[in-house]
Amino acid sequence: MAKLSKRMSDAKKLIDADKAYELAEAVKLVKESSKVKFDATIDVVFNMNLDSTKAEQQLRGALVLPNGSGKTQKILVLAEGDAAKEAEKLGADYVGSEDMITKIQKENWFDFDVIIATPQMMPKIGKIGQILGPKGLMPNPKTGTVTPNVAKAIEEINAGKVTYRMDKFGNVHVVVGKLSFDDKKLEENIMSLYNEIVRIKPATAKGTYIENMSISSTMGPGVKVDTKTL
Repeated sequence: MAKLSKRMSDAKKLIDADKAYELAEAVKLVKESSKVKFDATIDVVFNMNLDSTKAEQQLRGALVLPNGSGKTQKILVLAEGDAAKEAEKLGADYVGSEDMITKIQKENWFDFDVIIATPQMMPKIGKIGQILGPKGLMPNPKTGTVTPNVAKAIEEINAGKVTYRMDKFGNVHVVVGKLSFDDKKLEENIMSLYNEIVRIKPATAKGTYIENMSISSTMGPGVKVDTKTL
């Protein structure tokens, strides 16, 4: 078993690992237990009581956090014609079509965080699906990254849009802000995400839907949230 660093050991002393806290207290503890010297990212993890092998119980989507995520994302837009011109006008970091697809395929180029594509581009993008898929970069209508309205997609990402997807272990891991965010703003972002997860509950889900919910900062310990108080 790996030995805890002094920083992590000191941080853990602030938190009762067996206790689930009310949201406001959990946010406060996450901040107090962060010992890094940079503006750490704040994450929320949900452990879901769902079967990841069943298509109808897969959770995937996106939402715009009310106070943004604090993260600047580099945007690649794959489009042609007017949509491409609009993307350039709105300041997308990279705009192209087959030239960018070839660059990804042949040069293993990934100097971007998200891809927005028009529906017309999807057949061409399909040939690099095996490259984009494992990295979580494949555009998808469920996350609003396959759309004829490129302008809206860019604006939402710049406004703090985050995506979520349940992994094979039943976990949904989402960035909700930065350590420097005001407590109330973090709480608002977390509640917005929580309400979204509740909203998309599959009809086939049985028993307890959210098994556990926790908040953590970069390199900091997790703090459990009592979902019954939300």
